Amino acid sequence: MALRQQLKNVKTLLQKCDGGEVALHHPLFYAAQGLRYRKLQVILTTSIDKLGKAGETVKVAPGYFRNHLMPKLLAVPNIDKYRHLMEDQRKLYQREEVEEVKIVPATKEDKMKEYQMAANRLDRTKLVLRKLAKKPLTKDDSGRTFIQEPIGKDEIVAEVAKQLSVHIEPEHLVLDTPLHVMGEFEIPLRMPRSIPLPEGKVQWILQVKIRGR
Repeated sequence: MALRQQLKNVKTLLQKCDGGEVALHHPLFYAAQGLRYRKLQVILTTSIDKLGKAGETVKVAPGYFRNHLMPKLLAVPNIDKYRHLMEDQRKLYQREEVEEVKIVPATKEDKMKEYQMAANRLDRTKLVLRKLAKKPLTKDDSGRTFIQEPIGKDEIVAEVAKQLSVHIEPEHLVLDTPLHVMGEFEIPLRMPRSIPLPEGKVQWILQVKIRGR
């Protein structure tokens, strides 16, 4: 309330000089008379987009301060009287709240649940890769089309992370030779023995489908 009252009384700060003329000691008073003057230094009472945060000192055009900031009590002149008042207001109404963040270490049970969820996702989802056919067009004995660039473990690991959001290592894949033809494949996975297999399964499997593009 004190700050608001001080703003309302800003025009009463004029002082009389000898001879009865009004002396305007601050650029604010030039602005109030509609005279051209250099930019004013003001203290923002409220954060304003592209201008500054509450409590910061910024430079603005006299007309902007006179017609927009001052009527809406968004800023005060940068003089000691208002600077001290702003500091007092911040101490009263802008208490710094320090939030204590407690990091709870993951337990073995939590990690096992994460591994189980990741393994289930790998087992239920089909990884789809698009590749260009080899030219001239050739096929193997089973009628599957050869691709231009064979697919190795590193590429499969990268696509698993991209498509399934699961992180695995190349050593988790049981793949002796790169995939070099289009079609559907089942790649065995070496998962930790502590992760139980789904009912009816004897091995973790990653399903991969290679199609043309």
